[in-house]
Amino acid sequence: MTLEELVPCDNPVSEAVEQLLVAAQRQGSLTVGVYESAKLMNVDPDSVVLCLLAADEEHAGDIALQIHFTLIQAFCCDNDIHILRVSGLERLAALLGDAGVEGAEPRDLHCLLVTNPHTDSWKSQGLAEVARYCEQSRCNNQWVPYVSLQAR
Repeated sequence: MTLEELVPCDNPVSEAVEQLLVAAQRQGSLTVGVYESAKLMNVDPDSVVLCLLAADEEHAGDIALQIHFTLIQAFCCDNDIHILRVSGLERLAALLGDAGVEGAEPRDLHCLLVTNPHTDSWKSQGLAEVARYCEQSRCNNQWVPYVSLQAR
C-alpha cells in the first residue's frame, strides 16, 4: 500500500501550499535543495517555519534520498518545525519557474524550507492554513502529513 492510498490526494491544503511557495519565493523566504536546507537548519533553525519534503513514486527506491528525509524529519521534530510530505515534482518545478529552462540544470526540489522573514512585510494565509493542517495531522497521530500537488 502506498502513501497516496493511505491519505486522500484531493486535499484542499495543496492550493494553500502552492500559494505559500510562490509568496515565499517572491519574498526571498524559500530555500531550495536538500544540502542548502541542511546548511540553513544548522545555522538558523529558529527562522524555519515549514519544511516540505518532495518525492514522487519513482523516488521511493532512492535510499540516499530516504536517509536525507529521515534525518531532516528528525531535526524538524526536535526543533518544532512543521513538516509536510508532497508529491508532484513537476508541479513544484512549474510553480517555482524551473520548468522548461533549456540547458539549465534543474534545481533539487526534494527539500524546500520556508523561513519566517525578519519583517512582517508579508503575511501568508497559506502558511497559517498549512500550519493548521500540520497541527491537526499531529493530533491524529500522523506526524508527517502528505499533500499531492497536481500538474495543471
